[in-house]
Formats: sequence, structure tokens, C-alpha cells
Amino acid sequence: MKKLFLIIGAPGSGKTTDAELIAQENGEITHYSTGDMLRAEVSSGSEIGKEIESYISKGAIVPIEIAIKTIVNAIKSAPTNNVILDGYPRSLEQMNALEDFLKEEHELQLISVIEVHVSEDTARDRVLGRARGADDNTEVFDNRMKVYNEPLAQIQAFYNSKNILKVISGEGTIEAIVQEMETFIESKI
Repeated sequence: MKKLFLIIGAPGSGKTTDAELIAQENGEITHYSTGDMLRAEVSSGSEIGKEIESYISKGAIVPIEIAIKTIVNAIKSAPTNNVILDGYPRSLEQMNALEDFLKEEHELQLISVIEVHVSEDTARDRVLGRARGADDNTEVFDNRMKVYNEPLAQIQAFYNSKNILKVISGEGTIEAIVQEMETFIESKI
């Protein structure tokens, strides 16, 4: 059985970096970033990549069918039984689609949803300071924060009701954040 850990957080919360470091340090864990998977598809130049680009360039959410297909294929082919997926879910629709999938998929168990919490000021400074691409500017950042924050309370409430939400502060040093997250994940595997 594969164990799934979801990591959510605002743009610039550090969720991808944290997850990458944990997977590098622990050979029993595979990390996938929803954003990286989607950006890789865009870079491939495929038709689906062009469709994804039309959403990402505006800071909008990629349609559920595309995201779920990409995610499910990655998890099923993961080389380890423990998978960290960051950047998912970003909407109630994505959360519900994953929940529906998990009800049918008996070889995959959602163990925990880890929220890396940072202030909007910290997130803004990090995103605009890194400026990786066309989606890292003030207007797109503001839209991404709005998109992230709108469903957040309901996503938190849903996973809290299942007793699987863990909130970690993303305001400290990378080392401290990774240590706290890694200790928590290892306690669950």
C-alpha cells in the first residue's frame, strides 16, 4: 500500500523545497510537485502542455481532469511506497476529486495533509524575490494568493474533521521546518 502525504501552502511558503529536501534525505520517500509536473508538461510542448500554459500564465488553476490524471499516474508509478505531493489540493473541486479517487483506490492511503503556513508578506517577498518565470510578478502573485486563500478554510475544516491536518510554520529556517516536517512524516510511515 502506498502512503500519500499532501503538502499545501501559499505560493512561496517553501513547500516544494521542504518536500524535496525530505525526499533527498530519506530513500523511502518520493516527492512530486504538482507545479513541477505541470510545468514539465508545458516544457514538453505537447498539446496538453499548451492548454496547461494557458491557465498557469494567468495564475489560474489547471482543470481537475488534467491535474488528477497527471497526479494519479505519478503516484502509481512512484518507486517508493511513501509519496509526498506538494501543491495539491488547491481547490474544493480538487480535494473532492482526490477524495472520490481514494474511495475507489484501495492501494493508496492518504496519511496526512501538511499545511506550511506563512504570512502573505513572507510569501510575496519569496515569490517576487525568486522570479523564476512569467508567473512570478505582482499581479499574478496577488491572483495566486486569492486563489489559494478562497477555499483554504473549507479545505482545512475538511481535513481537520478527518483528523489528518498538520500545520507547520514556514517562517523559520529551512533546516528547522524540514526537521519538523520530516520527523512528523517519519512518525507516520
